[in-house]
Amino acid sequence: MHIRIRRTIVGASAAVALTVLSFAVAPAAQAPAGYKAPRSPFKDGKPDLNGIWQANNTANWDIQGHAARQGPVLELGAAFSVPAGLGVVEGDEIPYQPWAAAKKKENAANWLKLDPEVKCYMPGVPRATYMPYPFQIVQTPTHVLMAYEFASASRTIYMNSKDESPADTWMGWSLGRWEGDTLVVDVNAFNGETWFDRAGNFHSEALHVVERYTPLSRDVLQYEATIEDPKVFTRPWKMSMPLYRRVEKNAQLLEYKCVEFVEELMYGHLRKKTK
Repeated sequence: MHIRIRRTIVGASAAVALTVLSFAVAPAAQAPAGYKAPRSPFKDGKPDLNGIWQANNTANWDIQGHAARQGPVLELGAAFSVPAGLGVVEGDEIPYQPWAAAKKKENAANWLKLDPEVKCYMPGVPRATYMPYPFQIVQTPTHVLMAYEFASASRTIYMNSKDESPADTWMGWSLGRWEGDTLVVDVNAFNGETWFDRAGNFHSEALHVVERYTPLSRDVLQYEATIEDPKVFTRPWKMSMPLYRRVEKNAQLLEYKCVEFVEELMYGHLRKKTK
């Protein structure tokens, strides 16, 4: 009886895994033929991307397809478990170099200790886009501001500029241009300290990201990010997902200044001991 039940569970798990993989390689969504996005209030004739947007997936837990699993804090039970996800990586494969594949496993095994998100550091690009928090786009002809709820992170996209970053940073240096109705953002000058997710997927300071924001409808953007890092990966790879406009009444970006929540974690050992 126990063997029969076990075989049933294993078979069900395999079926779930196959389903996850089949959806993970599904083609990206495309705008309906003839669709023309609303124009910005400026006279530049560009699509209007202004608004508050949010991803609706589990990519922040793991950008690859994954089954639900127990969280790292057993006492929290289901409250801190990892939900299953279909994955957002094209082909569901991240082409790590051998040493980097081993480093990714080490990161995953020490997630609570090593993940920059746990310490409220800036999330970086593209991770800021698919964290489980909204972000706001404020658009002008010369600049596009991306303001993120998590850690009050932000970045400025300099349109049609060739200026170079004065220093490497957590959020990188973003240069934008329009290709038809698609906003294309070239991002580099990272400090190499951010991760892609809670599963330990990482990069170096040589990371180069090309993002594409394409309107599919008034309330949906198709997001694509092409990842290149010759120090970590054997070839460029891509992730993609839809982003949804927050349409509820009085939608707004609220404060989530998480620094105060990690002070004890990071600096508690420095507290002066009293007798």
